[in-house]
Order: sequence, then structure tokens, then C-alpha cells
Amino acid sequence: MANEENTKVETMKLDDTQRVKVLSPSALVLKRFFRNRLAIVGMVIIILMFLFSFVGGMVIPYGQSQVFYTTEEMKKDYAGATYINDYLLYEMEDAQAPGDMYSKSILAITKNQRVVETRNGGFLALRPLTGESYIVYGAEETKNPRAMKSKEHDDAVASGDNYFEYDGTAYIVDDATGKELLYIVSELSVICKLSFTPYTQDTAMSYEFYKNALLAMSGNGKPFEADGTSYTVEMDGEEAAMVFAADGSDYAYISNMNINSVVGGVFLAPDFKEAATLAIQDGADSFLYTDSAGETDTYLLSEKNGQYLISRNQETRVIDMYAQPSKEHPIGTDGNGMDLLARLMYGGRISLLIGFVVVIIEVIIGVIVGGIAGYFGGWVDNVLMRLVDVIYCIPSMPLYLILGSIMDHYRASPTVRIYMLCVIMSVIGWVGIARIVRGQILSLREQEFMVAAEALGISVGRRIFKHLVPNVVPQLIVFATMGLGDVILAEATLSFLGLGIKYPAASWGSIINAVNDSYVMTNYLFVWVPAGFLILLTVLAFNFIGDGLRDAFDPKMKR
Repeated sequence: MANEENTKVETMKLDDTQRVKVLSPSALVLKRFFRNRLAIVGMVIIILMFLFSFVGGMVIPYGQSQVFYTTEEMKKDYAGATYINDYLLYEMEDAQAPGDMYSKSILAITKNQRVVETRNGGFLALRPLTGESYIVYGAEETKNPRAMKSKEHDDAVASGDNYFEYDGTAYIVDDATGKELLYIVSELSVICKLSFTPYTQDTAMSYEFYKNALLAMSGNGKPFEADGTSYTVEMDGEEAAMVFAADGSDYAYISNMNINSVVGGVFLAPDFKEAATLAIQDGADSFLYTDSAGETDTYLLSEKNGQYLISRNQETRVIDMYAQPSKEHPIGTDGNGMDLLARLMYGGRISLLIGFVVVIIEVIIGVIVGGIAGYFGGWVDNVLMRLVDVIYCIPSMPLYLILGSIMDHYRASPTVRIYMLCVIMSVIGWVGIARIVRGQILSLREQEFMVAAEALGISVGRRIFKHLVPNVVPQLIVFATMGLGDVILAEATLSFLGLGIKYPAASWGSIINAVNDSYVMTNYLFVWVPAGFLILLTVLAFNFIGDGLRDAFDPKMKR
């Protein structure tokens, strides 16, 4: 008898097939889901995306808006040069000069006169020096036969000078009318087309230095004294000279060119101006210059319409734009010099966050509206479904354009744009879920369990959300899972069109939007291909999961 009982017990044990049949519905769904290889692939991809975006963003040492710089040798403008075409006036200290001295001096030079009458009835006399340089005197006509017959007068005429001194008095001779007229003169200024550059910015040059330097140049570089100091002159052509102090150091440079730095706060030393002037006079396209620190640089010369531009190649700290993938930046940098890997990680957070937030809000609104409409039916159903139809008729893209323009106008921050994007996409996207929930509840509300719930006196809210909605959850999960990919794709599209996330915040769509130039798109594939690939993988993964859930919830699926 014992053996027979043992045999019966053995025959009553459940085999594997029977065990599957008694599993709970949730376990059956999970078992079916995990049988789907594509669904498992989708789950793995989504998990990796979350790890990449949320964990990777904490591990990577760079921020999403951190700009990187590099050092490059670039050609930069350093100085400009031009020949001096207008006369410059250097007045004597405390000189009592007439108000029209400059204009009358120019008139005399233009008409090749040596004496000209001023507005107040006085006279100005000009003494030619080197090139187009003159000493300007206040003049008073006089008659002094002794001075006219003196040796000083004869020596001055023989040397081509119209100035001489006799018996302690300075005279100018004017023979423009064919008859020599004599004028007693007193110095007022020098006028010339020459600039004076001191060796240091703090050096102040006196009128005596200007005059004696010009006299030395007209004497082919004779030594001269000014303010009790001796100087020597080294001529660089006819209209340029370097002035040396008594110890042989550079003191000043005189030139017929204006050379000024285009860089703020940079003082151009006389020896630099000398090197540049000689190079321009020789027609060279470059010259070498060694500064006070002993560094030698090559300076480039270019000429346009009489204007000379002096430039040089120098190391400059610039934004590391479109840097190729490297050890420091595994994917490279974008057009703003930001690390692309970091932006992809932080951008993934926003794209995934927007996707889940929008779908959750859509499900909540859709379940409430669809549940109420399906349960009550009648006029309530008609009103709510007409609301759904109205929202269906709203053109989404013009609405996005309008709201994007409004946020641009008010300069909304990236955080505000994220919240607004979630709200707008949710408000427009819930209608599909509402229709699905309504259709399912219409078919469920007449079944026996609902009649029993009504007989037990359960409240309407509990009937809808405790008994009806849970029976719609499988369809909601499938719809929401497949809708996640659509939301991420929509966010990427809006960001690509400039309506979504704005700089410096990153999303996968905004990263692609940054590549709005065909040259960049074709030559820097590493900038936009990774973001596009991540969008493709994520949407594909959610679709795989949605397909797997749909098959798992299908009661007719073969086991």
C-alpha cells in the first residue's frame, strides 16, 4: 500500500509545462519579454545610455560648457606706416607767434617764397634746411649796408643759405623780387615733414633739439648740442637719421614716415622704426628686428594705396575649435572649443530626461481624461473627445516656432526652456493615450467585475482608477515605451531647428544643430555623427522594448 501511495504522489507532481501554466500573469509577461532577443538588446542599450549620460557625466573631468584653448602661430597686425604728407609745426617755447603762422608758412612754401606777410601786417621768413624742413622766423624789414657787404653775408649767399648773423643780429635775405631785401629775424618754430621718436616714452624733446637736429641733418650728420648735451647723427638717406647720445646709445629717430603701433599700449622704439623705414625704402617685403630682450622676429610688410601694414607671426591663445579626436578629447571639440564627449554625456541627460518627463505627463493626463470619458460616456464623453479633437487640430510646428520666438525675445535660460519644452510637448501629445484609454474602458465597464464593484458601493474614482485603469496598463506601457523614442526624436528635431535647448546647455539635437555649415558637416564628421548615432540607438532601443512588451502582453502569443 505504501508503494502505491508513493507512486500516486509522484504522478501528481507538476512537470515543467504545468509549472509555466500556473505562473502569475506578471511572471508570464516577463518570461515572454526576456525571450525576445531584440527587446533584451534594447534594454541593454538603454541601460548603457543611462550609464553613459548620468554616470559618465560625473566621471568625466570636463563640464558641458567648459571651453578649451590652444596656442597657434598667427599672422597679426603689429603697426602701420605711411609717408608724412602734411607739414608738422614744432614751436619755440614762449614764442610770440601770429595766429596764422602755420597757414602762411604753408603758403610761402607752396609759392616758393622766403618771406610772407601775415594777417596782422607783420612778416614771416623761412630758412630752408634738409629736404622739406624750414626754420620759421618773425621778420622785420631793415636796411643795413654793412651787413649786406659783410663776409657773413657773402658766405651765406655762396653756400645757398639765406640766413646769416652779423654783429650779434640774425638776418634773412630775400631776393625773390630780383633785389635783395634784408630782414632782422627772431626764431618762432620749425616746420617739416619729419617725425621725432624718442628712445623712451618719458623722453621730452625741446625746440632746441628739434632745430639743431634738423640743422645737423642739413649738414650731412654733423654733431650738435642741445640743452647742454652733445649728440651725433647717422643719416639713413636724405630724410631719415638716427640720433645718438654722447655715450653712443640710441636717443631718437627722425624720419619722414609716421609709424604707429596698432596694438594698444605698445611703444615702438626708434631702432624698430629705423628698420621698418629702411625696409620700406628698399622695397622689401619683410625685415628682421631684435628687441631689447634679445629676441629676433621677422616682420612682414604689405602696401596698399600708400599705406604700409607691418605684421608678424606670433603665438596666440585661441579657442581650440574642431580639434581632432585625441587623448585629451576622445571625440574632439566642437565649434566653441568644448569637449564633445562631455557635451554628449550631459546632452544625453537632457534628452532622456525630457523623453521620460514628457511621457509621464502624457500618460497622467491621458489616463485621467480617457478614463473619465470612457466610464461616464454620454455628454461627458462627447465634451472630452471634442477637446481631444481640438488639440489634435493644433499645428504643432507653428506653435513651437511661436513659443521659441517668445522665449528668445525674453532670453529664457536653458533651464526654463527645458521646462517649457516638456510642458508644451506634453500638452500636445497626451491625446493619443486618452483615446486608447477611453476605448479600452468602454469595453471593460460593462463586464461582470464592474457590475460587482458598483453593487458593493465602491466610489466612482476607485472604480475608474482602481479597477478599470489597471486593466489598461499593459497597453499604456507599450504605448509609452514606443512613445519615448518619438519624444526624444521630436526634442532632437526642435533643438536642431533652434527651438529647443539653447547654448551653452547641450542636448543631442542641439549638438547637431551647431553644425549648420556644409563645410563643417562634410569635413568634421566627428562633431555631429556621434550625436546622431546616439539618437538612432536610443530611439531604436525604445522601439525594440516596445515591440517586446507588445508581444509579451499578447495573450495569443505561442509559448
